[in-house]
Amino acid sequence: MKNFSIAPENQSVLFHTARASIEHFLLTGKLPAFASTDNQLKESAAVFVTLTKNGDLRGCIGTTEPEAPLQTAVSRMAVAAAVEDYRFPPVTAAELKEIRIEISVLSPMKRIFNPAEILQNTHGVAVRKGMHSGLFLPQVWEHFSSKKDFMDELCRQKAGLEPDAWNKPDIELCIFTVYAFQEPA
Repeated sequence: MKNFSIAPENQSVLFHTARASIEHFLLTGKLPAFASTDNQLKESAAVFVTLTKNGDLRGCIGTTEPEAPLQTAVSRMAVAAAVEDYRFPPVTAAELKEIRIEISVLSPMKRIFNPAEILQNTHGVAVRKGMHSGLFLPQVWEHFSSKKDFMDELCRQKAGLEPDAWNKPDIELCIFTVYAFQEPA
């Protein structure tokens, strides 16, 4: 998993893209189109967009595989986080000014066969068993004091599995890193 980053000027473009996409969708019900000439913004990427309000999670949706150019992916996932996250009611135009945006660009997933390879505070983790799957971004480590607690909650809350499923041989584990950046307050 290589280290990567997003140029500061492109971070600004992506924050504008995310916010403008949500605004446009809330007004029209349609996604706007973006056409960048910047190579970094045109490269396909797996992206999560996280929305918070007053420090509390307000929506988070993303993809684990590159499905679209980075700018397009941010646009789609920002709107999805605002209106499709089943855990929350849709964001309203009135509250959008209170929403803070975080964008996480994911490295490629790496299949692992030993949970010891998971590095606390470094790796995001995806678990899968049959039709059950779940994912925690690396940022979620801040809510847990141990790998066991992190993994148990990932299995229970996100994948709908027994908490210790991650230690069983029939579970599929993948790790990844992210380059995450948060909209200035």
